[in-house]
Amino acid sequence: MGAFDPWDPAFLADPYPAYAELRARGRVQYFEPTNQWLVPRHADVSALLRDRRLGRMYQHRFTHEEFGRTAPPAEHEPFHTLNDHGMLDLEPPDHTRIRRLVSKAFTPRTVERLKPYVTQLAGELVDRLVDAGGGDLLADVAEPLPVAVIAEMLGIPEADRAPLRPWSADICGMYELSPSEETARKAVRASVEFTEYLRELIALRRKEPGDDLISGLIAAHDEGDRLTEQEMISTAVLLLNAGHEATVNSTVNGWYALFRNPGQLEALRADHSLVPSAVEELMRYDTPLQLFERWVLDEIEIDGTTIPRGAEIAMLFGSANHDPEVFTDPGRLDLTRAENPHISFSAGIHYCIGAPLARIELAASMTALLERAPTLSLAAEPQRKPNFVIRGLEGLSVSV
Repeated sequence: MGAFDPWDPAFLADPYPAYAELRARGRVQYFEPTNQWLVPRHADVSALLRDRRLGRMYQHRFTHEEFGRTAPPAEHEPFHTLNDHGMLDLEPPDHTRIRRLVSKAFTPRTVERLKPYVTQLAGELVDRLVDAGGGDLLADVAEPLPVAVIAEMLGIPEADRAPLRPWSADICGMYELSPSEETARKAVRASVEFTEYLRELIALRRKEPGDDLISGLIAAHDEGDRLTEQEMISTAVLLLNAGHEATVNSTVNGWYALFRNPGQLEALRADHSLVPSAVEELMRYDTPLQLFERWVLDEIEIDGTTIPRGAEIAMLFGSANHDPEVFTDPGRLDLTRAENPHISFSAGIHYCIGAPLARIELAASMTALLERAPTLSLAAEPQRKPNFVIRGLEGLSVSV
């Protein structure tokens, strides 16, 4: 398979040349180590995300045996129960029902109402960073902002928020390719603890409803829009995980890219009206979610290759976002890029419900850093996380 090696540190440091090789080799290739079909081109990824012959799950139509797969080990059950009842891993009609309820919290109007809170919080976090003369952009700004926003939306009290990020990180470990037994153990423990916490919070909100999403889901449930308690728990966890993981990584990947492209950073500092297009371009340039998987529910054909039912397709978002068929000079960071149909937020029925909120958060932290820390610079070369699917840094040390 040449340079495509998702466990090689050199590949993880810069996977984009390997993607170019994959795209040149064809529209679909089988990758034996993970038993997946890799799809590297933008047009195919974009079409397959909307193709109903593929699914995020298969158990709504087939047993594990019928599908030629083995059931996950019994000891992983708490993770799978939590994961499989969230809308990201459900298909219609359950997906439609849950998404309809949750989307009320993410309408452009409700998200717009959060803007002052997000802007104020971003300003406070950056002020603290500036007062300290610098620090870790990841731990000091990138992480606390989206975690606080999503916790606020869900109605998780401030005193309870400390374990949210570690729980989330442990659960998200399971989305990597071939996770280890240790990763699974941590994910199961986090799933159990997070579930227990949310059960108590839901019980409390039943007695004392607030103006938050969990109270809203309980109220909708009482009005006859069915949402089981497990679906509520899984939805809350999904919103927290999806609601900050990509935003955190977009922030640090983005600033690291800016530090490596000083001309673009200077242009941005000179003209803050570039922030909206900069946010889009940085998400394209170093994509926070590199790969997205789908099961083949009914056989499909790609470029003369028949992919049978029961196979798994790995859509390479990072590669699609660097496809020269769609992006002029894709390896160049261009904050003024006008045509930018990146697929970092996915597409089709699983298009990211929180995209409007993510854009507000990314713009708020970038604007606060440009305005309040105009001399922000890289203090030390960062270490990349040893993950492939969720692409990020261990930290980003900056000085002001």
